[in-house]
Amino acid sequence: MARVKDETLFSLLRDFLIIYLPNQRKCSPNTVKAYRSVWNQFLKYLSEENRVRITEVSFEMISREAVNGYLAWLTEKKKAAVTTKNNRLAAVRAFIDYASACRPEYISLSSELAAIKIQKVVRFPKLDYMSEDAIAALLKVPDTRTREGLRDQVFMIFLYDTGARIQEVLNVRLCDLKLGKAPTVTLFGKGRKVRIVPLMEDTVAHLKNYLSVFHENESIESREYLFYVIRKGIRAPVNDDTARIRLRKYVEPAKALCSDVPDNIHPHLWRHSRAMHLYQHGMDLTMVSQWLGHSNLETTEIYAYADTEAKRTAIQRAMGSKTAETIVPKYTVSDEDLLRRLYGL
Repeated sequence: MARVKDETLFSLLRDFLIIYLPNQRKCSPNTVKAYRSVWNQFLKYLSEENRVRITEVSFEMISREAVNGYLAWLTEKKKAAVTTKNNRLAAVRAFIDYASACRPEYISLSSELAAIKIQKVVRFPKLDYMSEDAIAALLKVPDTRTREGLRDQVFMIFLYDTGARIQEVLNVRLCDLKLGKAPTVTLFGKGRKVRIVPLMEDTVAHLKNYLSVFHENESIESREYLFYVIRKGIRAPVNDDTARIRLRKYVEPAKALCSDVPDNIHPHLWRHSRAMHLYQHGMDLTMVSQWLGHSNLETTEIYAYADTEAKRTAIQRAMGSKTAETIVPKYTVSDEDLLRRLYGL
């Protein structure tokens, strides 16, 4: 194994991820994983910019200019949204702040990075969601005569019906399912919050068929993961990267059935889609908020805004933009602090 040039950088980074975040900050495994991903990406960026191996990256290469360059690279190469760049900046700063608390010589670097301005987020970011026709097309594609097709179809049905975040779905164990007269699933969400979500009758039928194949003769009280992979003969939970790859493989064949199917299918798109469809079919926004597990009702108001804008667009197409603008007033919220929280899904 190659020896690192700056042992201080990598030892502090290891302690930050392994000790400080989980033990002192009490961050969830998903939060720690997010910080680790940012720093893996940032270190790779620094190594390429300085034309050195990652093991040769040092604190000397980290500066205000380097971080600004990284943020610009995220915009140009990765087409990252403002919220994504702000999150990346926060992760970089968090470690440098930790490093400066451990080693006073990095206090000036911490102050330098603090001067980088957080970009303003659009008041109501564009909300992507799929049409109900697109959902139906995607669910038709898997060949359910095969184990893989059955698994993938049920995974998509479960993702859509629950409106759960991807990690919430991947964390579900058999004992979290209650498939009796009032079927539900218990989800363990962000911030270790727990909520119980009802399951629809059709979903339960698909689940029971899936269980008969993938969990044959297993107790419903088992702590085995609902969705799993087998590695070296041992069951293991599916990771989110694998789940994303599974979803993307059905995009092209589904587009042949329905032109509404978007090019980029990702897990959170199913959550947005389900919430929007429930709202469009008349579910009260308060109920949608509780169902999604939002801490504040304000977070859910993005669906009301997106639906209003969809109606505005339809009217503009039918009657002309000037008339439509008069008929449908824009949805506004005055509290600026509230608006900054609206996309915290």
